[in-house]
Amino acid sequence: MILMSETKEIELSEYFDFVAPDVIRIRGHRLGIEHVLGYYLEGYSPEEIAQEYPGLSLEKVYATITYYLRNREELDAYLQQVHDRDEQAWQRWVGNPSPLVQRLQVIREEQAKYK
Repeated sequence: MILMSETKEIELSEYFDFVAPDVIRIRGHRLGIEHVLGYYLEGYSPEEIAQEYPGLSLEKVYATITYYLRNREELDAYLQQVHDRDEQAWQRWVGNPSPLVQRLQVIREEQAKYK
């Protein structure tokens, strides 16, 4: 897909870094497209999304949404894959908390006894 600008044609994929099959980032940022698309799918306008990410230009927000609309089926599968990966990571974390988290849980339980 090509976007037309006043000065030149721009390939839409130039807005993204395809790091891995399950990692697509907005070029120049560590931000995955799933973050922008999450807001978009919740009903946020492009302008509202740009306000949520002040370092992200409105142009890149529109490019991300356009890329999604042009590749909806593929990106819906991508978003589900990212969601599943994140959920699995969360479950692993909950099932095996770090020593610091374990210590904080013990402290919290001890404090609850005295309330």
